[in-house]
Amino acid sequence: MNVLILGSGGREHAIAWKVSHSSILNQLYVAPGNAGTAEIATNAALDLMDFHAIAAFCLKQNVSIVVVGPEAPLVDGIVDFFAADEKLQGITVIGPASKGAQLEGSKAFAKAFMERHQIPTARYGAFSADDQEEALAFLSRLKPPYVLKADGLAAGKGVVILDDLKEAEIMLSEMLSGNAFGKSGERVVIEEFLKGSEVSMFILTDGHSFKLFPEAKDYKRIGEGDTGLNTGGMGAVSPVSFVNPEFMEKVKNQVIIPTVKGLAADGIAYKGFIFFGLMKVQGDPYVIEYNCRLGDPETEVILPRIKSDLLHLFEGIATDTLSECDLEIDERSASTVILASGGYPEAYEKGKAIQFGDLSETQVFHAGTRLSKNGGVLTNGGRVLAVSATGTDVSDALKKSYKAAANIQFEGVYYRKDIGRDLQKVTAKS
Repeated sequence: MNVLILGSGGREHAIAWKVSHSSILNQLYVAPGNAGTAEIATNAALDLMDFHAIAAFCLKQNVSIVVVGPEAPLVDGIVDFFAADEKLQGITVIGPASKGAQLEGSKAFAKAFMERHQIPTARYGAFSADDQEEALAFLSRLKPPYVLKADGLAAGKGVVILDDLKEAEIMLSEMLSGNAFGKSGERVVIEEFLKGSEVSMFILTDGHSFKLFPEAKDYKRIGEGDTGLNTGGMGAVSPVSFVNPEFMEKVKNQVIIPTVKGLAADGIAYKGFIFFGLMKVQGDPYVIEYNCRLGDPETEVILPRIKSDLLHLFEGIATDTLSECDLEIDERSASTVILASGGYPEAYEKGKAIQFGDLSETQVFHAGTRLSKNGGVLTNGGRVLAVSATGTDVSDALKKSYKAAANIQFEGVYYRKDIGRDLQKVTAKS
């Protein structure tokens, strides 16, 4: 079959890499793709939000399955667009319709969903500009740190955590006025701060059954020791040492199953990935956030641990046979280290030539790259490359990732050197 993957980052390169090994694949396309996907697929210069152009491409190239990498097309209704056109209804889009995508598209929607279906999450309040007095009163009743979340999409950077009440009040006003995150922040969710250990979990669901992918932990802050500004993610590891069988059972029974059943009960047909951002608090799981797609850079560590044919799973969604599909997980550990442009996540320059040295024992996924006119690889984003490796344990995998990372050079290259270090201090009782 012919497959189109939408996106241009490390997540999409990793999905393309995994799908490229499928026994049932004929042609693989990535739109718009990057220098890495160009090595294993045909890149197509399509705008992710131009659904008409994407549809025309699918019909022309006889595409059977479309895998949507980023959240924006899902929230904006690409699945609804395909479902509404008779010519496109034979094409399976991996991802939820816009209503289901509101799990990520609106923090207030997600919190109300969790409250309705008794899924554990932090105490919260949702406020718009007209509710500013009420919002400030709610904020004052909480203990620091104060958690403020932009209701809409904000490229993974719409969460602010502040220790000082006065600073939190100023930021709240900035968000509600649209000055901090634009329209995404004009409605704000204020949450009670949860202290614990974060972990990301993922399922692929057809709305009834689901397949549980390996868990991962990512590192959002730009600086070592989790300091500095939030980024899209500077690295990840899988598995996660504090995820023991007892905790996993709680996650399934208290979070995953109620979420899948809750969507069905609300009449929301959901066919795609669900990302659960969880906090382990005194042994119990709490949902911090939902995403309606795979995470990045978590995808770059969970897919190398999947032994099964990923395209077979997608076909299971298309044929309503997902429950009959096998998902085999590699017991080995995986790591990824993000190489970023100097200055990221603030201002940075693009177009820097990349030199690759010895990359043995690793798989390098391109996140922000493009090909030069002479065939070289140039930087084209803040997060440039994800250097992934597998090993007997997380420490072994990280040694391989860091060895290869040191063999990649471009002007201003930066990466954290402490990915996974905190897990060596966290016990299974955390």
